[in-house]
Amino acid sequence: VQNAKLYLATFAAVLGPLSFGFVLGYSSPVIPELSRVSDPQLRLDSAQASWFASVVTLGAAAGGILGGYLVDRVGRKLSLMLCSIPYVSGYMVIISARNIWMLYFGRILTGLASGITSLVVPVYISEVSHPKVRGMLGSCVQLMVVTGILGAYIAGIALKWRWLAVLCCFPSCIMLLFMSFMPETPRFLLKQNKRSEAIASLRFLRGPHVDHEWECRQIEDNVEEEGLSILEFKNPSIYRPLLIGVALMFFQQVTGINAVMFYAETIFEDANFKDSRMASVIVGSIQVCFTAVAALIIDKTGRKVLLYISGFIMALSTALFGLYFKMVLPTPSNSSHPDLLFTLNTVAPGTESSLPWLAVVSLGLFVAGFALGWGPIPWLVMSEIFPLKARGISSGACVLTNWVMAFFVTKEFHDLIVTYGTFWLFSAFSCMNVIFTAFYVPETKGRTLEQIEAYFR
Repeated sequence: VQNAKLYLATFAAVLGPLSFGFVLGYSSPVIPELSRVSDPQLRLDSAQASWFASVVTLGAAAGGILGGYLVDRVGRKLSLMLCSIPYVSGYMVIISARNIWMLYFGRILTGLASGITSLVVPVYISEVSHPKVRGMLGSCVQLMVVTGILGAYIAGIALKWRWLAVLCCFPSCIMLLFMSFMPETPRFLLKQNKRSEAIASLRFLRGPHVDHEWECRQIEDNVEEEGLSILEFKNPSIYRPLLIGVALMFFQQVTGINAVMFYAETIFEDANFKDSRMASVIVGSIQVCFTAVAALIIDKTGRKVLLYISGFIMALSTALFGLYFKMVLPTPSNSSHPDLLFTLNTVAPGTESSLPWLAVVSLGLFVAGFALGWGPIPWLVMSEIFPLKARGISSGACVLTNWVMAFFVTKEFHDLIVTYGTFWLFSAFSCMNVIFTAFYVPETKGRTLEQIEAYFR
């Protein structure tokens, strides 16, 4: 009961990641439909489809920069409420689209909103939570993202692309309504010298029977009023968490999650799944289940243990993928076909019954492993380790890194030489993730944000 209003504030905030999940999931059911439409102005060829899927990540990279500015200037709450404008505007452009460029512009706008959301929501949740539940509530960000992706997949089975865009507007509108009743974070209010509002915010979030004055003093001891100058990035307490956050985002993307998801439908088709849309729903369901498991256990196991387990599972599954491609591709020279489906369908006779199932098992294992650790935890750790004065600019750098890498992996993987070596490279990166975690990532379980900041100092 004491945490009820905290959970309500978290629910209002994570409607943003739900919207962001719908943005990511929207392209999967819509691209096949738009590639068959009768209107030549809207029909997508394979290159245009690739841009339709990946241009969101460019909008999101810009959103990361803008979000880093907004979160420190106008606050966490107002930044989130402002996100609903580009979300709804982007879908309105898509709904009214008369040509491909309008589709691209709509996707960029929804990507911009997604970039701001992916930065602001983890910061908001980490600053309103107390240490005992911060891990669980922070993991709800990724849980709602994968729920949104799954929702878009399921709705895409029944709805045409314009009606699906109408549906995708709803989460951001509900977020705007709910967030208008929620408090700003106590840390931002104290940074703005609004002590009475900070106490009122703590009273709302913690209930009336807690020592708000004590928590307020703890935060005040860490609030430094002066602005952040570029010279301060020579200070290890600022540059070390920044480098850790950027590296986590880099490693999250180079494990190949977007590349593997990009070819999920192809792999299921090759494994004789007749309905590849239903296969996408299966993959989405695996993601939701294992992200939920991570959210439930993260405050007991800690962050690092889940990153180790996740990294090992992904290394194993991408190594199995590599083995599958090594056995499937007739000769190395054939691996340069840009159409992977053609390449997969040139499997030697006699391997059809068993080998595709190796790919399906590898895919399921990879998605489960990613959802358990490297999906939610980099976003959670990003929201925990930055000092208050550098939180906006440091989070912006992390989000920019994540989305730029996502763009390169999503856009360029199609043009890479798809061989077993590509997947073994992903496996090697997953092993590097584990080594990086062991040596550089601090365990933040059970610590207050002030204690984490003091650790880096």
